[in-house]
Amino acid sequence: MGHRNPLDLITGKDLGLQTVRNGVSYCPPQLGEENAVIIQSNTSCRSLSSPISRLPTEILSEIFLYCLPEDEHLVYASRQAPMLLTRICRRWREVAVGFPKLWCRLQVEFWYEGWQERTIRDWETRAFGYDSWLKRSGGRPVSLRLECGTDWSKLQSLLQPYAQQVSSLLLGFISCDGPFMMEDFHALKELTIRQYICNDPARAVNCSLSKLPLNLRRINVENVWFNRNRLNAFADSALARLTHLEINVDGRHACTHILRLCPNLSSLKMTGLFHPSQTAEPVTHTNLQSLHLSWTVLRNFGGDPGLFNVITLPNLRVLEVSVRGVWPHESFMEFLTRSKCPLERLVFHSTVWATEEQQAEYATLIPSFEILAEDSTGVFSYV
Repeated sequence: MGHRNPLDLITGKDLGLQTVRNGVSYCPPQLGEENAVIIQSNTSCRSLSSPISRLPTEILSEIFLYCLPEDEHLVYASRQAPMLLTRICRRWREVAVGFPKLWCRLQVEFWYEGWQERTIRDWETRAFGYDSWLKRSGGRPVSLRLECGTDWSKLQSLLQPYAQQVSSLLLGFISCDGPFMMEDFHALKELTIRQYICNDPARAVNCSLSKLPLNLRRINVENVWFNRNRLNAFADSALARLTHLEINVDGRHACTHILRLCPNLSSLKMTGLFHPSQTAEPVTHTNLQSLHLSWTVLRNFGGDPGLFNVITLPNLRVLEVSVRGVWPHESFMEFLTRSKCPLERLVFHSTVWATEEQQAEYATLIPSFEILAEDSTGVFSYV
């Protein structure tokens, strides 16, 4: 017998019970009570004879974990785990509801104004479901994805009792009128911001970043563009505490400004849009260990962005580059000499144009030099 998904077994059992219930509904009313007793007895006998019914609660709970979708955040849906697990039988419901690990990831949606009539009508029902879900997390750290198309007030109100549990937060700005304020989310360590519309909701995003919780260490805003002025929207103290950052920047001066604002960064993933005439003041960052770079030079496709001329990273250990164009070999070698960094790993995506002589030199100088090859599906692998 081939491998079967646990959810297939659950769904099959659920449908079987529903078939029994449908059959009962057609019985004459006077037989309703007798049939209910028979069905309950039959179900109990079948449950007792089922091997899974004799599993200890601890083992059944672990099996339930494998039933969860692999998505980073789970949707509130009756035919998906963990909600599906509460609909099979009384014992499964008790085990699922009493197992907080099942309820620590959730996607919460409040959509945009074009759907406002439906949204308002459905919100109370969905809010009750979201609240029940979060209660079942039992005070454990939770990871949330929030997507909003109007204003954040209803979501803020819903989450207020659980603010101290939220350790990871993804905010999806669709068409928002105002910010999502996070200063009370004292347990928040990871923040991701996405914007899904063409017109930039800069005011909402900027205000959301103006007051950040003290324990925040990771920020991912890699599909939001920041120039030097917009970087000022960040709370300065929050940037100073960051250890990991993923961001898009407009201008070489914005890039160096980030390094000044974030002295404790150990990991930075940055995509830059540079202009040949732009200048920037040199900067030294002593804590950065991992750097992932991608850039485009306007009106000079594949040109040298000049970035390696203005940065010094004495503690850099890993550098990954995914640019499309000629690699600035000379300025990079000067950067290595100036930084005197213990670079252990250099990774080029296949779009980086480096000569065989340059590649051979890197293979000699750096303990691990790798080139990622892109296949027909767009997936990179090492060569």
